[in-house]
Amino acid sequence: MTSWTRKDLVSLRELSSAEIYLILDTARAFKEVLNRPIKKVPSLRGKTVVNLFVEPSTRTRISFELAAKRLSADVVSMESESSSFKKGETLKDTALNLQAMNVDYIILRHSAAGAAQFLSERLKASIINAGDGAHEHPTQGLLDLFTIRERKGNIQGLKVIICGDILFSRVARSNIWALTKSGAEVTLVGPKTLVPEDFRGLGVKIEYDLDKVLPAADVVMLLRIQHERQRQVMFPSVGEYISLFGLTKNRFQKCKSDVLIMHPGPINRGVEVDSELADGLNSVILEQVTNGIAIRMAVLYLLGGGKGPQELVS
Repeated sequence: MTSWTRKDLVSLRELSSAEIYLILDTARAFKEVLNRPIKKVPSLRGKTVVNLFVEPSTRTRISFELAAKRLSADVVSMESESSSFKKGETLKDTALNLQAMNVDYIILRHSAAGAAQFLSERLKASIINAGDGAHEHPTQGLLDLFTIRERKGNIQGLKVIICGDILFSRVARSNIWALTKSGAEVTLVGPKTLVPEDFRGLGVKIEYDLDKVLPAADVVMLLRIQHERQRQVMFPSVGEYISLFGLTKNRFQKCKSDVLIMHPGPINRGVEVDSELADGLNSVILEQVTNGIAIRMAVLYLLGGGKGPQELVS
């Protein structure tokens, strides 16, 4: 069985398929823990986890916080608005000060691509990338893969559409690596301004007509338009985007009856997906949130020296 030997989790690009599945299998064991009356294990008792969120987040920060607490770690959460960043301190100096306090994990979200890698090369603490610019968001890719595997059984051969703002999406990049390493056929869909041709080099297909590929899809993953990362308007109007790329009720009629609808959140209801579909039977959006805690527990556990799911069977 594959064992975990890495100090950090910075990207899925660098992981082997075996390492990815070790995380998924470990997360499955932790999901069983989360269904118990007492949702806590002592795996990280005595360890200190710092959530260092230099870029705002609610869902990911809370998910990591809950995951660490479920493992009995001590957790400290920092946000840029209430930290020394407001006083001009650099990321490196903040992290070195945290290391001087003997923290064991730093979970970093930052607007600059490469920020997590930068810290991983300079600190003894384990660094977990919670999203760095438009680069990667590895635990989101893992929880999405976990959710698909749980619902579909096998990833190999599945046809997965990732639709929306590919260019500025770290979620898209992590999912591309996770899905292609697992044997899925990935098609990127969206406006030409947001789906550059050079993405083909990552082993995916590109299509600019959602209606053409929708009938064959096993999974439709919808992404939010990243207005905050765009320096210019990338398409004429929201109305035009919905008409061409929104998963409306009418467009949904083209889909397979068992298609999975996914979204990393937050959802712009009525833009990426019709509100009724987001809450419907095909939607696994809230399952993604639930599975995120199990995945993040698995990552923390393995980085802390855990061997895998076989240790958790009781």
